[in-house]
Amino acid sequence: MSNSDKSRSGIARRDLLRAGFGAVALGGGQAVGLAPLFATSAAAQTPNPNRILVVVELSGGNDGLNTIVPYGDDAYYKARPRIGIKPKDLRRIDDHFGFQNTMSGFERLYNDGQMAIVHGAGYPQPSFSHFSSMAYWHTAAPNRGAPYGWMGALADRLDPEQRNNFLVNIDTNQSLAVMSRNHVPLVFDDPARFARATFADQAQALDAVLHRKDAESAAAQFMIDISRSAVHSERLVREAWSNFRTPVDYGLVRFGLDKVAALIAAEFPTRLFYLAYRHNAFDTHVYQSDVHARLWTYTADHIAAFMADMQRMGRADDVVLMAFSEFGRRVQENTSQGTDHGTAGPAFIAGKPVRGGQYGKPPSLTNLDDGNLVHTTDYRRIYATLMRDWLGVADTRDILGGDFESLRIFG
Repeated sequence: MSNSDKSRSGIARRDLLRAGFGAVALGGGQAVGLAPLFATSAAAQTPNPNRILVVVELSGGNDGLNTIVPYGDDAYYKARPRIGIKPKDLRRIDDHFGFQNTMSGFERLYNDGQMAIVHGAGYPQPSFSHFSSMAYWHTAAPNRGAPYGWMGALADRLDPEQRNNFLVNIDTNQSLAVMSRNHVPLVFDDPARFARATFADQAQALDAVLHRKDAESAAAQFMIDISRSAVHSERLVREAWSNFRTPVDYGLVRFGLDKVAALIAAEFPTRLFYLAYRHNAFDTHVYQSDVHARLWTYTADHIAAFMADMQRMGRADDVVLMAFSEFGRRVQENTSQGTDHGTAGPAFIAGKPVRGGQYGKPPSLTNLDDGNLVHTTDYRRIYATLMRDWLGVADTRDILGGDFESLRIFG
């Protein structure tokens, strides 16, 4: 990516909407699945139609106590005599908490009033399984799960007429979080290779379908529309990525926010983006300290760069990012100088519209549940805050399975 001082795109917004922006899931150039898109008109008339939500999943269970370090609490150092981070090695937030030293990107956002730290995010009767706990976060249905994701349900609410594809998932496989009753997300990993892999005879057949006139039957027309929509979306994504230029350094490990920026710069009609720092990276059971510090260097730098790029391209007022992990770690360090699966941890909401600061009650380090933190903020309050106060969805009860109070993060 060259160091030009502006983003540019050869994709006109009206062309993208007319094309259909088809929904295709691809990983590494291989087709995972495809589905039609129903984007044949202008963006749906919903509250605040320019606002975008980006969700980052920190997979593996981030150790919140070594992220937002409670250095003012002696119980922290008693529980972590070897891996506890000393006050001199922190970026102090106040007289009790500090970011670990590698999190300069988050420190800048926080000091600029553009980051909210939500303490103690979790849910009742927590699971210590990566799969189960992540599924509960994905569906907003702790201890029971649901067939659709909370962002998929949100897309259905924001765009009930299915006139737009509101969902983009940057990954090799579709996340449960974006599973929807009515919308099909656009799922891809490498935008430069976003194309279906086919054999020669299949390619010829597909090309023939794309160039034929409208079919006689509704079923045949449906299949033609699927193929045309898929091809259009592939082309538009590749063009958006190819044309994207930014002087912003997205850091050493880019887990997808530069790809989100490229689509935003190309004015894709997407309001919900979902991506992950993958492969259980934050599952730090053994010799945690150096690994965890590096992970947060990459994460904080990448997220801060994305927010800086939004400012550069004039979209800072329109974009909010939320980062979370499926659970935290136990308070006590283990014998391998790491930490084992725990419960609650901090979540982060960043963006220019955010009223920066700390939200929620910090969990006690001594009043524990079998050695684990007791959650103080139901994570569905975070979802409710983003849906109601940012995206303008007045009633979130059917999506969240109850009525959850806003954190009042937005001014």
